[in-house]
Amino acid sequence: MRIGVLEAGGTKMVCAVGDENGQILERVSIATGKPEETMPDILEFFHQYSLDAIGIGTFGPVDLDRTSPTYGYIMSTPKIPWRNFDLLGCIKKEFMLPIGLDTDVNASAIGEATYGVTKGLDSSIYITVGTGIGVGVILDGKAVHGMQHPEAGHILLSRHPEDTYAGRCPYHGNCLEGLASGPAIEERFGRKAKELPVDSVAWEIESYYLAQALVDFTLTYSPKRIVLGGGVMHQKQLFAMIREKYKKMLNHYVDTPYVRDLDNYIVPYSLNDDQGIMGCIRIGLDEMKR
Repeated sequence: MRIGVLEAGGTKMVCAVGDENGQILERVSIATGKPEETMPDILEFFHQYSLDAIGIGTFGPVDLDRTSPTYGYIMSTPKIPWRNFDLLGCIKKEFMLPIGLDTDVNASAIGEATYGVTKGLDSSIYITVGTGIGVGVILDGKAVHGMQHPEAGHILLSRHPEDTYAGRCPYHGNCLEGLASGPAIEERFGRKAKELPVDSVAWEIESYYLAQALVDFTLTYSPKRIVLGGGVMHQKQLFAMIREKYKKMLNHYVDTPYVRDLDNYIVPYSLNDDQGIMGCIRIGLDEMKR
């Protein structure tokens, strides 16, 4: 069985082929240009293979309501050329196959829940902290959609008392993404996250915002594990700092065996940055069962 994968990101599109066991057999990266520039290369990649299904994880917001006339469209994205683009329809015109669709961060959450560190848990959260901040939520073994899909990277937070940075989100200014994304770190401190020393004050501020968000997610979604990924989380010193602040902020209000063991509650991604691709494989497999 061969499942095509499209992990659609703002800077690159990862196209891959995997099997029913989650093994990645082939992959290529395509720079994200305008749809008319990028989509032909994506379609050409898929045409090389005899596929049984395709799974897509895309940046958003994206319409995931199957009853909607704009199902599969990328909606009010800040990536202007892709705004109101029919991503799903463009691929469906070329392939008479089951084609499943979800957000990129939900795909990562699904990948970890199927093959990774949250396998066997019926509830979990995956947070990517990179160019933006996205949150994928698994409840009762399924990715949460609802009215649209969670956009919890844009929750509003209490400011760190020493942080005077205005924030960079074009919609909300000082939301979580506006304060704690990779570009926010670079804009605030003048250097990329990977170039900052481990003892930089940047990590004190970053861990404060991420810990606060994780407390909010514990209280609202009640996950059994929280996974942190994305480029910023390559700074491994953040995990201990986040756990320490999280414990203080939660203040024992939630006191379960999961939360008492923070080293196993707030954890790094486990699939070598392939969680999104592997989640898309699962999305394609699930679409075959519909």
